[in-house]
Amino acid sequence: MTTETASAVTLPGGEMLAWSDRTDETGDGALAALAARLVPTGARVLLAGPHGPALLDALAHARITCLLRGYPDAAVLADRVDRVLVAGPHGLPAGEEYDVVIAGAGLDAVESVEGERLGWDGLLARLVAAVRPGGDLLLRLDNPLGVHRLVAAQSWYAGRDDAEWTVGGVLDAARPANLEQARERLAAAGMRTGTCYAGYPRPDLTTALLAVDELARRTTSGLFDAVLHAACTDGYTGRFVLADPARLAADALHAGRAADLAPSWLVLARRPAAEPTDPDEEPVDTGDAAHRLPRVDRSEHPSPKVGGSDRLPVALLADATAGGTVVEVRDGPQGWHWHRTGIAVPHAGPDVVHRDPDGPDGPVPDGRLLRSLLLDGCLRRDTALLRRLLRGYADWLDGQAERGQLAGAVARAGVDNVVVDGDRWAVLDRGWRAEAPSPVDVVLARTLWRFATDLLTGGYAHPWTSTLDVAGLTVVLGGVAGRDFDRAVVEAATQPTAATAEPTDPPPGPRSYQQLREAWLRQREENTRLTALLKWTEDLLTSRERALRRAEAKINLLSGSLSYKVGRLAITPARMARRGARAAKRRARAAISAKQGGQQ
Repeated sequence: MTTETASAVTLPGGEMLAWSDRTDETGDGALAALAARLVPTGARVLLAGPHGPALLDALAHARITCLLRGYPDAAVLADRVDRVLVAGPHGLPAGEEYDVVIAGAGLDAVESVEGERLGWDGLLARLVAAVRPGGDLLLRLDNPLGVHRLVAAQSWYAGRDDAEWTVGGVLDAARPANLEQARERLAAAGMRTGTCYAGYPRPDLTTALLAVDELARRTTSGLFDAVLHAACTDGYTGRFVLADPARLAADALHAGRAADLAPSWLVLARRPAAEPTDPDEEPVDTGDAAHRLPRVDRSEHPSPKVGGSDRLPVALLADATAGGTVVEVRDGPQGWHWHRTGIAVPHAGPDVVHRDPDGPDGPVPDGRLLRSLLLDGCLRRDTALLRRLLRGYADWLDGQAERGQLAGAVARAGVDNVVVDGDRWAVLDRGWRAEAPSPVDVVLARTLWRFATDLLTGGYAHPWTSTLDVAGLTVVLGGVAGRDFDRAVVEAATQPTAATAEPTDPPPGPRSYQQLREAWLRQREENTRLTALLKWTEDLLTSRERALRRAEAKINLLSGSLSYKVGRLAITPARMARRGARAAKRRARAAISAKQGGQQ
């Protein structure tokens, strides 16, 4: 951003003086990485609506104008951008155009209630008019039938918060209800739609952007499977939901519907250029010398299509718990490969870094995720498949070891980070590294314990007895893998977390009512078993007590009989004689000892 003039906040009318649209600071990482690739150096950018600091940092090389509706938000950004307009869409000066317009929070966050309402199409037309010929519009749209809506514990139509003054479902026919309708609206507004991304896991938190076309084509991709599962698990942790969003997203991927059920979409559209002009011609004067379009270099501006080493990424992933680094998956001549952008995602709390920020970029291996294959085998009770997969995984770990030790990415290669393609095994993301080498059996036992925890706490059916606990099921899985584990080995490999997992616990992550119900059913079954065991124990003790009482009664009965009294009279002289013999024996020993002492 330029520093020639001081930043200023402009209030052209329609501002909301007490309203704030502050967003989650961790939600713009993937968008920031995409915008950094789209915006050339020196380009003029309009940020319509609220955006996080990651996007501003990524666009530090551009001239930024922010269009906000809340004055508190403008006061925060005044020193970070060239200009801030606090108004609704009416506040944009007529005829002012930008190289790139970004509405990463959607159109609803642009319109102010202090003024005439334009509606969705009117807002779109106003932003399209602000895109110069040949410029780009990056627009986010919420999906009224996304995963977030399907798993929501609260009804979307019952909201009464201050921000919920618009209808967010399909009832409003004035706004697009699916991606195809959005493309039609953009085409009607004079824009050519290019790449579309599916945003996960929530509309207000997008940590994964996945190309829509690739999602529909690569339904068995281990990469997409792992990304959707991780994003939806982390994004809904601690939230009450009806069903597991990670399971629903993974199933949608395999059915080819992951894009249709995405919580949001990010659409890139380009305004067709005007008639060809002399390339040396000066930029058009808009009437304001301070707002003239600079001559920007478009040679590095990627085409709005996925594919090719110089085009847009297949996926953009941002994880604040993984060191705060945004990672791209690019498509090149050799296939997909990882690329670390260097864009950081701000996050609160302690810095727990599991991903190596300096890890080398490399290819993304093809294949299916091992976790999904194992779950499929468990649900179908396919023990032959489970035996082949688990033994293959154990043998692969042996082949990667040096002197029985595993280091680097392989030491962290659990079932959620390993892909299988026929007889070939590979680590999906080699950016995750262990701090120290570990024995092969320790890595295998730890991986199997985590999978056993997922099986039991997630309520998944499997071909083994239901009375096994996590450690016991881990021992069984180790046997299927051809390893002779015992509980001591499992507990040593999984400390200190092994003691915290019980079969009756709900799975970590989202608080799914379905999974909580399954956990309640498991607890009820366990309570039923313990009740039956307690009843059996009480019956056994009762029977033993009755037998003891009968024995005591017999003893009391016999002690009062004539034969018992005669027996005692016969035994008494013998007892007295035995006592006398013992006393005489003691006296004789004492006399002999005294005599021997006197002779000495």
